[in-house]
Amino acid sequence: MNKLVTVKDVIQLFERWVPQQVAESWDNVGLQVGKEEQTVRKIMITLDVVESVVDEAIEKEVDFIISHHPLFFQKLQQLDLSSPKGKIVEKLIRHDISVYAAHTNLDVVQGGVNDMLIDRLQLTDCHVLVPTNTEQLLKLVIYVPQTHVNQLTKAVGDAGAGHIGDYSHCTFRTSGTGAFQPLEGTNPYVGQQGEIEEVEEYRMETVIKHSEQTTVLQAAEQAHPYEEMAYDLFPLAIEGESIGLGRIGRVHQSMTLREYANFVKEVLDVPQLRIVGDPNATIETVAVLGGSGKGFISQAAEAGADVYITGDLTFHEAQDAEEAGIHLIDPGHHVEKVMKQGVQAFFDKHKDKLGETEVIVSEQSTEPFRFQ
Repeated sequence: MNKLVTVKDVIQLFERWVPQQVAESWDNVGLQVGKEEQTVRKIMITLDVVESVVDEAIEKEVDFIISHHPLFFQKLQQLDLSSPKGKIVEKLIRHDISVYAAHTNLDVVQGGVNDMLIDRLQLTDCHVLVPTNTEQLLKLVIYVPQTHVNQLTKAVGDAGAGHIGDYSHCTFRTSGTGAFQPLEGTNPYVGQQGEIEEVEEYRMETVIKHSEQTTVLQAAEQAHPYEEMAYDLFPLAIEGESIGLGRIGRVHQSMTLREYANFVKEVLDVPQLRIVGDPNATIETVAVLGGSGKGFISQAAEAGADVYITGDLTFHEAQDAEEAGIHLIDPGHHVEKVMKQGVQAFFDKHKDKLGETEVIVSEQSTEPFRFQ
């Protein structure tokens, strides 16, 4: 019989990919409504938590909503249940539905929203547009009896340790003799209380991300046979992956701005979009930043982008960009809906960790604009 999965279990799994600490300082991510101990039988992925989405969750007997945009951006000082936001919260609580948000942390991580967008746009040779963080790497050393070294290696590798380039479960082992004396009150896996015991052990070394430290150590302790697992952690001078806002890359074939705008419209599934610049200009290098990226127009230009794709552009920003000779495409904020299938794919990849918990995507459109 499969173990019941809780909100806490789902969050711990999800945050192996989207740790809260890489979110922007102004952001509000994490558990927004509900409790960690709640059992989760059905998860629904959505871009926004609006009333129609909550009604859909109630109808489909969802326990846990995972959203990209936070239900609450600011700290609550009061909650009027007759207000639109209050009605949503009241429905969530009444129907025992928890809500979690992964916002800028889902934007910046590898494989996150901006990488989902460049996949749709078929860009190649991509890199981060605006670096915000470099993942700190640690060397983890664990001493383990020979009988359990393979079990431990798999456990920590499955938890995210030992990723080097396109390789996983990378470790190095040296053999030796471990010695210890169990004291009164212990229940040793091997040896007797009061007697020094010697055991043939391996020193297993691997590399982990700082953000995955807790998850990897928990997995190691579960796989290790000893009451007290002996381990060391060393910070490494080697830098990990650079993560950040937006991406820049090259198009699959050269097009004019007009042609490329039509391509963007098709692959991002938007009814219309706005462009700034010469429609006949040649487009080869593209910068993209999902959501509202109006604050990074100059960075896209300085990075050598022929066009910058982002949402929520204002009249004056567009005017300034035109005068500076910068080409823009604004497909709207709602293109971040790509995260629904992207997050579902993550959970599908790790469905062995979810038992019988079902993961579905909201069918509600949360685009507030209507086009005619």
